[in-house]
Amino acid sequence: MSSSDERNDRKKGFRHRAETPGKPRPQRVSAGDAKDWLWGVHAVEAALANPARPAPRRLLATEDRARTLSRRFPGTRIETVEAHEIGRQLPQGAVHQGLALKIDPPEALSIDDIGAPADGVLVMLDQLTDPQNVGAIFRSAAAFGARGMILQDRHAPALSGALAKAAVGAVDRLPHAIVVNLSRALEQLSELGWRVVGLDGAATVDLDAALDGGPTVLVMGSEGEGLRRLVSEHCDVLARIPMPGGFESLNVSNAAAIALYEAARKRR
Repeated sequence: MSSSDERNDRKKGFRHRAETPGKPRPQRVSAGDAKDWLWGVHAVEAALANPARPAPRRLLATEDRARTLSRRFPGTRIETVEAHEIGRQLPQGAVHQGLALKIDPPEALSIDDIGAPADGVLVMLDQLTDPQNVGAIFRSAAAFGARGMILQDRHAPALSGALAKAAVGAVDRLPHAIVVNLSRALEQLSELGWRVVGLDGAATVDLDAALDGGPTVLVMGSEGEGLRRLVSEHCDVLARIPMPGGFESLNVSNAAAIALYEAARKRR
């Protein structure tokens, strides 16, 4: 750039940062580029311990974390790097705790595999798109003994990144199915003996009355729109969580945790 160009740019309010010859500026990847990465101790260790996962593509760890992983997972190839090098592979703000793993997702089950025989509780998510919410629901489902999760192949976040971090390892401890058509999946589950309870704040039946302790699919709608019409029509009953405090609604992950607790209590 000529000196006259620089003077013109300064008049327009532009600034030019001096470049260091031979030293490229560090680039941070976008969230989309990091879709195959997991980070954080719980998410990474659970993935390494999951036999349904393929072999890791890359495993980055700080020196202390590498020593711990070598003891837990002998023979695993680990790249020992500085913490800032790990951060450069991940989206802005990723709290990696000195660990990052690039790996393909665990194998998804079919509806027949996850639903037969009919017993326990399944959670179906109808177009939930927020990774933090989906990860938190995975965590609650594992904590309350759910049998598995059912997700749609579209309009759902990847089971990695921020989702896996929020799930603190539950993505690799809880089976999941990914389906094209949720309504058709609910038909299959009904044929297998499952009862479908959809969560809807406008329902007239309280959740406690809707649950009977039998094989139950809990269906949670999206953060903004709730259950879609066709999915709602395939539910045996729509139920609400009564809120005597008068507040209008709960975050979907909080509602899922309450519903899973109630379902577990009914089963006991």
